Amino acid sequence: MMHETPLPPGYHPLPPGHLANVVTCLEMTERPPSRPVPPIEGLSLQRLGAGDAERFRALFRAIGRDIMWFSRLIMPEEKLVSIIGDPDVHCHVLVKDGEDIGLLELDFREEGQCELSFFGVVPSAVGSGAGRYLMNEALRRAWEKPISRLWVHTCNYDHPNALAFYQRSGFRPYQVMVEVHPDPRLTGHLPKDASPAVPLIGG
Repeated sequence: MMHETPLPPGYHPLPPGHLANVVTCLEMTERPPSRPVPPIEGLSLQRLGAGDAERFRALFRAIGRDIMWFSRLIMPEEKLVSIIGDPDVHCHVLVKDGEDIGLLELDFREEGQCELSFFGVVPSAVGSGAGRYLMNEALRRAWEKPISRLWVHTCNYDHPNALAFYQRSGFRPYQVMVEVHPDPRLTGHLPKDASPAVPLIGG
């Protein structure tokens, strides 16, 4: 867990070309009851490996274009390959009728716990039940391992229902942080028209 000097109350101007992102950290310390999901035809999970970096990034962009996902777009290729190829990182693609529609990454590299490091579905699958199916799989796969803690973080750029979805799934908030970072639309890692709900200043 990160421990930084708390921001004092008040307004804090950002450096030019930067954004401030309010991050909520959530956790669970035991497996919650499963939430039912109506059957969805044609769904399957496929595990990615070191040779699937291009497929990963394509899906990462499709899910994250308008919710400010950029961390894996600025990551050097060799680092991404080492992560998704690590045997303790379980990276899965949710496939429906041959199309990649969801991403699930479970990181078991820290002993006794698991980070739900990436979780999401493409915009066209939001509200279809695919997200609940994917979460049920995430919880089942995480708690099959000898862990005592599963954690995740979401932010104010995520889907408006994301925080409530995680809480309904059994996660409890335990910390709020502020992340300041360069606007990826100004660095060229996301197109200028990505995340239209976030003002673009200086572009």
